[in-house]
Amino acid sequence: MNAKPVRHAVNWARKSALWPMTFGLACCAIEMIAAGSSRFDIDRFGAGVFRPSPRQSDLIIVAGTVTLKMGPVVRRVFDQMPEPKWVIAMGACASTGGPFDSYSTMQGVDRTIPVDVYIPGCPPRPEALLYGLMCLQEIIMREAPSAYIFESDGTVHRQRQLEGDVDLREAAPLDAEAQEVAEEVTG
Repeated sequence: MNAKPVRHAVNWARKSALWPMTFGLACCAIEMIAAGSSRFDIDRFGAGVFRPSPRQSDLIIVAGTVTLKMGPVVRRVFDQMPEPKWVIAMGACASTGGPFDSYSTMQGVDRTIPVDVYIPGCPPRPEALLYGLMCLQEIIMREAPSAYIFESDGTVHRQRQLEGDVDLREAAPLDAEAQEVAEEVTG
């Protein structure tokens, strides 16, 4: 029996019915909330209504500055999510620490949990979040079973096999497609 059609159907169902949980810590949370409003309507992209509990979610969107005291809380929330689970780091602060290079600020949420998609900006517009969601859906469609690797220093790595090449770091297609989404949404 060929497992590829089954994996394709399962991945299609997963990408089409994401249940996001918001973890808004700063200004990016306002843009994340706007993405759920009727003007942008994140539900039409398969992300549905934001869930109130990690046990009901398979996607966590970390938006804003993560302090060192908040890091273990983010980790605990991530651990409570059922498998499979994905993470989007929204904004410069969640991705790299942003302008806050201090003793109390974590320089990116990826030091605590594995991140699948990084959305740049300070704060990123709702269109950028929608594009990041579409990038995650592309990753989900090419996903094979994954495994997490926990290092002794506390870092987490996800060992994931993808079918084909996926390079979502190219800026030109990202800008062009984000512009198309922005024009479609704001019409």
